[in-house]
Amino acid sequence: MTPSRDIARLIEIMAALRHPETGCAWDLKQNFSTIAPYTLEEAAEVADAIARGDLEDLREELGDLLLQVVFHARMAEEEGAFAFPDVVEAINEKLIRRHPHIFGETQNLTADEIKGIWDKIKAQEKAERAVRRGPEASNGLLSSVPAALPSLSRAVALQAKAGTVGFDWNSARLVLKKIREEADEVEEALDESASDEERLDEIGDLLFAVANLARHVKADPEIALRRANAKFERRFRFIEAELKKRGKTTAESNLAEMDALWNAAKLAEREA
Repeated sequence: MTPSRDIARLIEIMAALRHPETGCAWDLKQNFSTIAPYTLEEAAEVADAIARGDLEDLREELGDLLLQVVFHARMAEEEGAFAFPDVVEAINEKLIRRHPHIFGETQNLTADEIKGIWDKIKAQEKAERAVRRGPEASNGLLSSVPAALPSLSRAVALQAKAGTVGFDWNSARLVLKKIREEADEVEEALDESASDEERLDEIGDLLFAVANLARHVKADPEIALRRANAKFERRFRFIEAELKKRGKTTAESNLAEMDALWNAAKLAEREA
């Protein structure tokens, strides 16, 4: 089977991999639950490629993410639930429905008016889903936030959902004040009388508040932390390289020397 630019070929390849007699043993063993972690991983790798500005990697990672959609759709088709064309039709319908200012009669709206229409339509869709799923499926406003999201992303999603009913700070500066309060509580938890669980809770509250600040300034905390990780790696490699020039390893150095090199790395980045 040869590759192609046609989505139909990808669907054919997936069907071949899942063929009960001639398919791939690994692919045949999979189900929605076992594939779900890979779906999250591929989405994270897409975000990483974007953060690095690597469009070649982005092309490949988007393909990997698309494979996840095709994989799930194939398994659903095998169960007689739906197939890939149904997934495409559903998102087409949703995009048209949620953009009446583009595909309907409503025209020349401001960004705020568009968001208002979007929120209203989403609320209607949620109400319809609740009726379809039955009363046992609804456990309040936050029940629609997926539990499987990465913790930082889920924190932002929970905060944003609560914000739709007015449970939110009015400004980023108020959130920053809350961060300082949480940091003070972490400092109190560093006391020897505090338990490990208390420290864990206070650090969690601090991280939650930081995620909230990121949301208020429209910064994705996952991307922000990924950039911080990359920065740390880059600067630590600088320390290792400079120590090597001195005929030393990190184990043979000390904190003062490495901290001075860290500051040198920061200065070099600013000058660059």
